[in-house]
Amino acid sequence: MIIQIIILCVIALLIVGFFVIVPVGLWISAVAANVKVGIFNLVGMKLRRVIPRKIIFPLIKATKAGINVTANQLEAHYLAGGNVDGVVNALIAAERAGMDLSFEKASAIDLAGRNVFEAVTMSVTPKVIETPLISAVAKDGIELMVKARVTVRTNLERLIGGAGEATVLARIGEGIVTTVGSSLTHSEVLENPDEISKLVLDKGLDSGTAYEIISIDIADIDIGRNIGANLQSLQAEADNKIAQARAEERRAMAVALEQEMRAAVVEAEAEIPRAMAQALREGHIGVLDYYKLQNVLADTEMKKNIGTGAYAYAESRKESGT
Repeated sequence: MIIQIIILCVIALLIVGFFVIVPVGLWISAVAANVKVGIFNLVGMKLRRVIPRKIIFPLIKATKAGINVTANQLEAHYLAGGNVDGVVNALIAAERAGMDLSFEKASAIDLAGRNVFEAVTMSVTPKVIETPLISAVAKDGIELMVKARVTVRTNLERLIGGAGEATVLARIGEGIVTTVGSSLTHSEVLENPDEISKLVLDKGLDSGTAYEIISIDIADIDIGRNIGANLQSLQAEADNKIAQARAEERRAMAVALEQEMRAAVVEAEAEIPRAMAQALREGHIGVLDYYKLQNVLADTEMKKNIGTGAYAYAESRKESGT
């Protein structure tokens, strides 16, 4: 009795192990969907550390949609780190839209880090992206804040190695700045905003990118600062400071020259006693003449002091109001 129970347990374990190792239910689903895949193929997927359902379900989907792919192709893409379900969805969408997209190209796009299903969707239904506010200045110095809406669709041929959405937006911003900057006045831009779209679109800004620009529409234009007036004001302020610095330099030179002249006067005055002594020794002037000169100098000094005191007294009376 015990031996029979052990045999039944072993048989049960073998059956459970068989169903664990062999995905019978998945194989039945594949056969019911007319997908040719062997049961040992599913076991081999498990041994290769491939989740069978991530291969079989996309393969069923592709077979039902009439897409010619094999389990080996999907498994190889899975082992390479690709998104098998996304690639199959992209192939189905491309086939329904009448686009020529092979499995090799779709898998290459997916492995390049692009969302291949989104790329196919954008090829069928263009996407509208909006630029941030772009500051541009016309020749009259008025700043304009421009916002544009760009309609793009994916170019599958340039999706691998092509620049992304950020590059397209940057090129459009550069084109708007150049176009507005070449306008004589900001009024011209406000009157004909469609000219910006035409000129920017004619520049071929989508070359080398993964997108094709269909249209560029100016969504909004706002008047910003008067950059020209601000620059002129700053220039005038700078010129004023330069003029003040030059005036200060000339004043300093004048003060220095005045001090040099005063020093020369002091030096000349210092020579007067020597000259007087020399004249007395040589007999050019007499003693009486010398005393007369001293009296004149003393009288002049006295009058100068009296005048200075009277002026100070008058100023003090004026300040006190008496």
